[in-house]
Amino acid sequence: MSGDYNDRTDGDRAGSLRQAFGPFVELEDEDGNSVRCRILAELSVGGHEYAIVQSDAQRKDGDIEVLRISADERGMPQLEAVEDDEEWENAAEAYDDLQFGSDEQP
Repeated sequence: MSGDYNDRTDGDRAGSLRQAFGPFVELEDEDGNSVRCRILAELSVGGHEYAIVQSDAQRKDGDIEVLRISADERGMPQLEAVEDDEEWENAAEAYDDLQFGSDEQP
């Protein structure tokens, strides 16, 4: 990973998702049930914006969900599933680096 990411959760760079929805978003699971997820971070990785979210069940298991942030026709943020494994891993690794520090040497 090249380290080409920015945390968008601090100060004046607060993420667009939190500005629009607050600290939580409601998502739909595979069965069509509504699931409340906390927005843990918003990241820019490789020119794309991502949200790292976590439901209560995922928190208990130590799991996260990576979603791509895009804009609808009104410019409001919307979330999309990340289907590509490499893209998902890159965003998840960037989040881990923010949480635990990077192993990369300058």
